Amino acid sequence: MWQAFRSGTVYDLSSGDRTVDDPHGGHAWGPERSVRARIVCWLLLDGPPALAGRVSALKLVGVQITDLLDLAGGTVVPYVEMKACRFEKEILLPEARFTTVRLVDCSIPRLEAARVHTEGDLHLPRCRFHNGIRMTDAQIGTDLLLNQAVVHRDRRGRSIMADGLTVGQDLQAEMLQAHGELSLRGAKIGVSLSLRGSRLANPEGRRALNAPQLTVERSLYLTPAGLGNPVLTSGTTPARGTRVQPFECLGGIRLDDGRFGDAVDLEQACFVMEHDQELSLRRIQTPELRFLGRRPERGRVVLSGARIVNLVDMAASWPGPGGLAMGGFAYENLVPRRSFPLARRLDWLAAATPEYNPEPYERLATVLRNSGEDADAREVLLAKQRRRRETLPLAGKLWGYVQDWTVAYGYRPGRAAVWMTVLWAVSAVAFAHADHPPLKGGGEHPEWNASLFALDLLLPVIDLGQDGYWRLHGSWQWAASALIILGWILATTVAAGATRLLRRS
Repeated sequence: MWQAFRSGTVYDLSSGDRTVDDPHGGHAWGPERSVRARIVCWLLLDGPPALAGRVSALKLVGVQITDLLDLAGGTVVPYVEMKACRFEKEILLPEARFTTVRLVDCSIPRLEAARVHTEGDLHLPRCRFHNGIRMTDAQIGTDLLLNQAVVHRDRRGRSIMADGLTVGQDLQAEMLQAHGELSLRGAKIGVSLSLRGSRLANPEGRRALNAPQLTVERSLYLTPAGLGNPVLTSGTTPARGTRVQPFECLGGIRLDDGRFGDAVDLEQACFVMEHDQELSLRRIQTPELRFLGRRPERGRVVLSGARIVNLVDMAASWPGPGGLAMGGFAYENLVPRRSFPLARRLDWLAAATPEYNPEPYERLATVLRNSGEDADAREVLLAKQRRRRETLPLAGKLWGYVQDWTVAYGYRPGRAAVWMTVLWAVSAVAFAHADHPPLKGGGEHPEWNASLFALDLLLPVIDLGQDGYWRLHGSWQWAASALIILGWILATTVAAGATRLLRRS
């Protein structure tokens, strides 16, 4: 191993039998495959110089590291790569500095790497961690890879504790299996964060992914990964026809106050939550939210205060009444995937507002109007008035029903013309048979015209020169009074609707 380090070559102690060499299997490895952790630390911290023309590096395959590997606070210059190795005890790397570290397909009791610093990559693909990972405030110069890793919970119920983590480029954790809370509070990712095909589970806690104030310069992917041979963890979306494994989360997700430069992609994501758990996207900011996952059977989806430019969604992805909250949710464009008729969109609003709230209706109407769908915008505002009517006292409800039946709160002004035409025709025919002696004699009255008289009663404010010159008796007087009242009702509702249209609200 000493000579391999000086020449930068691989030191391989594997037997050639894949079953025996499996670091996660049950076959014991004897002393012939064991190396003391102290020797490894000695090589990395104060090893011999490289051979002439070579670069020193520690490259181990199939080695069992005994005792505690403690590099805390150290500065490691050589390149480090260990494949299919077993570690007898945890690895301690707090405040250590590396160039690049690659641990591939290793069995590790626990990784303690708080405030670790790497100039290059930190690769941990296909490794198994039996008591969690701690990378609080770690700084990774380029990429952090956790593809196909299996991480079990620690004593506090966390699988990966990476609050304050900084990654210069990508954080890829595709096909990751995390049995405990994955914590990324305040983490900063320089390019993208990919959890394609991962399975996060925290049945004993409230959240499986806890990442408030997460900053991702490009996109967050909670999407499927392709299942090929090998597994397609390439950081890209699988091609059509590829067998895939979707992202699954057993427990709540918290992404509050997150900032995502390109998108948050939830295509085909599966969320299994209890009634008190949430998929919380409060106050996130991103140009695009792709809400295309499976509908959660329990729990809530919370979008309160989120600010989105494009909302790409499907009707089948949203939860039902009581399962959605989006007060103050701002979006500029709707990009529905598959069929999403207006009636389903109104059900979406109703599910988000178990108690009446006008803001979501006004937001949807504004978005529809800005996209040129004025008729749909009026239907949304009409639905808002009908929801509001249910909160009013009895008198207000009755008045609301009158406005709805007559001119639909002014959002269907064609109804007013129909009602007024019908009332005018019926009353004109009726008043043609009425006894109508003049109020003044001597010819100080116009010639009787039943049609103009009915229209003069029906139209408030406008004087057509018929009303006020004739005396009606009995039921005709009541009929004229009713026609005046109906005229005022129609006029006020039409005026209210015209005001709304002029104000474009």
